[in-house]
Amino acid sequence: MTVAFVALSMVLTACHHGQKNEPVGVESQGQVLDPADSANQATSPRDSMSGMSAKEAAYAADFFSKGTIETVSEVAVTSRINAQIVMLGVEMGQRVQKGQVVVRLDRTATEDKIVKGRAELERAEFQYQNILMGQGYKRGALDQAPANIREMARINSGYNTSKAALRQLEHELTYCTIQAPISGVVTQLDAVLYATAVPGETLFRIVDTEHLKVCFDILENELQRFEIGTEITVAPVSFPDDRHHAHITAVSPVVEKNGVVHLEATLTPHPHLKPGMSVIIAYGKVD
Repeated sequence: MTVAFVALSMVLTACHHGQKNEPVGVESQGQVLDPADSANQATSPRDSMSGMSAKEAAYAADFFSKGTIETVSEVAVTSRINAQIVMLGVEMGQRVQKGQVVVRLDRTATEDKIVKGRAELERAEFQYQNILMGQGYKRGALDQAPANIREMARINSGYNTSKAALRQLEHELTYCTIQAPISGVVTQLDAVLYATAVPGETLFRIVDTEHLKVCFDILENELQRFEIGTEITVAPVSFPDDRHHAHITAVSPVVEKNGVVHLEATLTPHPHLKPGMSVIIAYGKVD
């Protein structure tokens, strides 16, 4: 079986880049399907396995395809405010935990706005009291005014607006501390210490390498082989001697125009398995 995976790995590595996952070849009841009989014109096991005979391929496994490992969760970490980065607590490839502080932004500008916001609220509150006292209510007994009178005084004095603005500024202050939204590994690090973080622009990405799936396509006439829970064997092209077991977790409800069905299967984490990696999918007897 090792020879079969090694030979198949060498060919798939050469043709992987820039191509969509496609079935490498299928065999049914010991007979290799003629590519001319397939609506998709999928490659035969002999062509895909770089010279392996159909008999050898059938002994190795009943079905082969190529696939790609993907992460179940990947998040772009961004800033919600425009501020200078004063602490960058991550490096490329570093593992972080959910909730860990990864970036701190300069708080000065927001804190200055909060000070002004508090002063504005005090001014509005003073104006609110003046409105009520102008209607005959005493300073120490303003709460005795009817609720509708007090609410109108708050609106006319700008008290409600000033209070809402202050709350928003105090909430924005929390944006100066950025925490990891998920546990994973840091990738695509674009942030630079002391540079300005711009809202919406990605600082870096976090990839969850503990929850992986393998995605691959099969021909429509092979669909009866696969259902939720079906076990498959996965061999990374980079590590052809590895054998990893996965179970089908999703089968596309749609058959594409070229007669291909998309499948996904969960993988157990392993140091050799990385998102984006090309793999060989085998189903059936695998030696």
